This record gives sequence, C-alpha cells and structure tokens, in this order.
Amino acid sequence: MSKHTARLHIQRGDSGGASRIQIFDVPFDPGNSLLDGLRWIRATLDPTLAVRFSCINANACKECMMELDGKVVYACTQRLRDGDMHITPLGNKALVQDLVTEIAPRDERLLR
Repeated sequence: MSKHTARLHIQRGDSGGASRIQIFDVPFDPGNSLLDGLRWIRATLDPTLAVRFSCINANACKECMMELDGKVVYACTQRLRDGDMHITPLGNKALVQDLVTEIAPRDERLLR
C-alpha cells in the first residue's frame, strides 16, 4: 500500500455540454507519472475517463499534453505529488471529451 496520495481534480465533459470537476484520490509511489495516475483511474475506478496517449509510437508523441494547475505539461513526464492537482484539457484546442482535444489542424480533419 502506497503512503502517497494525489488528489486529482479532473475536468470532465464534452464539446456539447457543460463541464464538471470530478475528484479522484490516487495512491502512488515516488516517480509515478500523471499518466500513470490517469491510467490507474481508468483501470480501477472509472473506465469512462477519456485521455489520449501513445507512448509506444514515437510518431504520436505529444498526445498526452494537458494542463496541470494552469500550465501545459506532458502527462507522461509530469510526476504525481501528494495533495491537490488540477487537470484540464488544453485550453487552446477544441474539446472532444474530458482530457482529449483535437490534435489535427482544422484543415486536415475529416468532415463530420
């Protein structure tokens, strides 16, 4: 059992409605990343949390970008810490759902 707990305040919602903040208490060991914590939430508490990452494919790096306490970070390199952490999707990109935003330039997206 871990002695450390991060309290993640995660902005949830999609492009069609109002957003809400959902709070998750995430146990962690020193060195665990924010992405580790988000994946733990999906595996253990809420499989509906939308988050994008692709660490295996070097051509797809930067997919886990989000805002932590108002600063843009990579979830895979940002370390969890004890206490409150406020996570939101990128503010300068169109929201898809939860922490997932559009990554393709507007002129490269498929028409819906």
